[in-house]
Amino acid sequence: METQKFNYDNNIVRAFLYATIAFGLVGFLLGLTAALMLFYPELPEFLFGTDDTTIKSLASGNIQGLINTQGAMGFGRIRMLHTSAVIFAFVCNSFFCGAYYSMQRLLKTRMYSDTLSWIHFWSWQLMIVSVVITFLMGINTSKEYAEHEWPIDILIAFSWIIFGINMFGTIAKRRVRHLYVAIWFYLATWIAVAMLHIFNNLEVPLSFTSWKSYSVYAGVKDALVQWWYGHNAVAFVLTTPVLGLMYYFMPKAAQRPVFSYKLSIIHFWSLIFVYLWAGPHHLQYTALPAWAQAVGTGFSIMLIAPSWGGMLNGLLTLRGAWDKVRENPILKFFVVAVTCYGMATFEGPLLATKSLNKIGHYTDWVIGHVHIGALGWNGFMAFGIVYYLVPIMWRTSLWSKKLANWHFWLGTLGIIFYAVPMYISGFTQGLMWKQFNPDGTLLWKNWLDTVTAVIPYYKMRFLGGLFYLSGAILMVVNVIKTIKAGSFQKEVPAEAPALANIGSSRKEGEGIHLWLERTPTLLSVLAFITIAIGGLVEIVPTLSLKQSVPTITAVKPYTPLELEGRDLYIREGCNSCHSQMIRPFRDEVVRFEGKNGQYSKAGEFIYDRPFLWGSKRTGPDLQREGGRNPDSWHFKHMYNPRITSAGSIMPRFPWLISNKLDRTQMVDKMKLMKNAFGVPYTKAQIDSANQWADNQSKAIVQRIYSEATDVKDQMGKEKTAKGSAYVPLEQREIVAMIAYLQRLGTDIKTTQVQTASVE
Repeated sequence: METQKFNYDNNIVRAFLYATIAFGLVGFLLGLTAALMLFYPELPEFLFGTDDTTIKSLASGNIQGLINTQGAMGFGRIRMLHTSAVIFAFVCNSFFCGAYYSMQRLLKTRMYSDTLSWIHFWSWQLMIVSVVITFLMGINTSKEYAEHEWPIDILIAFSWIIFGINMFGTIAKRRVRHLYVAIWFYLATWIAVAMLHIFNNLEVPLSFTSWKSYSVYAGVKDALVQWWYGHNAVAFVLTTPVLGLMYYFMPKAAQRPVFSYKLSIIHFWSLIFVYLWAGPHHLQYTALPAWAQAVGTGFSIMLIAPSWGGMLNGLLTLRGAWDKVRENPILKFFVVAVTCYGMATFEGPLLATKSLNKIGHYTDWVIGHVHIGALGWNGFMAFGIVYYLVPIMWRTSLWSKKLANWHFWLGTLGIIFYAVPMYISGFTQGLMWKQFNPDGTLLWKNWLDTVTAVIPYYKMRFLGGLFYLSGAILMVVNVIKTIKAGSFQKEVPAEAPALANIGSSRKEGEGIHLWLERTPTLLSVLAFITIAIGGLVEIVPTLSLKQSVPTITAVKPYTPLELEGRDLYIREGCNSCHSQMIRPFRDEVVRFEGKNGQYSKAGEFIYDRPFLWGSKRTGPDLQREGGRNPDSWHFKHMYNPRITSAGSIMPRFPWLISNKLDRTQMVDKMKLMKNAFGVPYTKAQIDSANQWADNQSKAIVQRIYSEATDVKDQMGKEKTAKGSAYVPLEQREIVAMIAYLQRLGTDIKTTQVQTASVE
């Protein structure tokens, strides 16, 4: 058979490699900033200005500089920017880098289209830059790992489809008959992420000229779909593509074949089948139907088997080559990465059990668990791939193995100093929240006691982050020096015989899986079916049956002012620190709702688009916040939380007090809620929305002035100073925020709560 000559394209690999390194540093730095703000919440004041004389500031002695930032340095925005940067910018770029390199070699062909490769690259980087800009501006949906607003969701889908076309086209023109295991994982990743992204991000824009949108799902249904997505974003963005990279780069670096072909098959099919069922374990003890919680737990426990099968397949690939680990820093990174994968995938199913979930959920334990995967599994795999590719593509040896080893040990130390304090902090939080005195009162009634107790662990976590970032900086130095010493090979000549056409039917004596490996269309269809089953079984019944979320007659839609306040709450990322879900535990009912003992019911959330149950409690739960504190307390708490709560680590929100509330879209929001989602606003209510909001805001301001004469005096001075430029307090954002917070949980506090069956 005639041998064909062609070239591998290293140029696109280099582009994704540079993006991986650059955005990795950005993601780590953002994480370090968020970690710092959890024990030094005054950081924005230090940088931009403050009126607090006890705090040193780089700016002049007033708070206008902080107000001018409009919350760009707020913890909620920095935190969501950090997670998005790590997931979409660092890990995804590292996957694309490794996939574009390995696919060409495994399939013995150049990528299907250089043009599509570059459209994919630039559209993905444009998406990342758009995310940075919009998140800093407060434009987000609040849905964890999917905070991007609808135009960016479309851009992600476009870029992902381009990548898929290029990948499937490359497979179609391959010169190798059977697809290697790494390709299976790439295919499953593409299929699953496309499905997850589209269904979770179904939203209705307020208008096609507005960035604002609302989820098509509400309350419990939104929570189920979001954590079906959220858990499987971890599965099919942070796990399966990286496993594909492991199956290619680990044997290459060790110069050993994969330990077990049969184990690879079992690992692949069982993993993609089981993963999609496990999402509800993020919603244990919530208002989610009990059957969905139970299914989530069962499949989460089953996940241990395929996950550990993959881990063992990776580690056992090094049989007979462990002496190389001592000398080769690349293998050191891979070994710790796969070990962290094993640790995280053992711990995750344990946290999914109800016994541990009731202690661990909403605590720093989950943060430690997630970062074992992110820093250890994803980060170390990416570092190992960078160290593997740079010397090969620049045709030289690594500039300094010693520096790479320093990076390894600093990174490993960073993981330890990050995870261990978070575990201790999480155990401390979970136990302190639940402790009672002999007389039946909470031992730690003041929430701040449980916050200040873990501050030392936050400082240790920050130190771990410094170690990790320092190691990454050493890698950058090493890479730059290696590149300067070498010569980049843009086009790599290769040759291989053309693939003969033998038909897609199964041959006599051919194993089923061998047959599947040479029929990529059938393999992809079966992978899609395997992936989709779990989502169909769990989500379709919940979305299609109204009876799954019974209504509560006392629960009414938000007023227009409360709707605006809720959007402000989302803009500032408040759900990063506060949950809105009281679970049916004695300690939570007593702590958050002492009056009538009502834990959260599914019917309370029917008008919540999106849901705001949260996944972390740095501050207390807010589901019953309405009426707990006076309006003036909320005003001062937003201006400076340390005035009302000494020792609080909550950031300040002075711009809420300065900004005039933009009501231009308020009526449109009500119309959208009524017309698109059936929210029972009457025509009269919509027509009188502005008067309705005026009356509610006037009542709030009257209460603030009667409760806090100092606030009234300050507003009077401001009015005198500004004259005609003065904006009345009634028209400012803070009033809408207070309206929303004071509404939370008040519907169910009626003397008689009735559950209405739906016809």
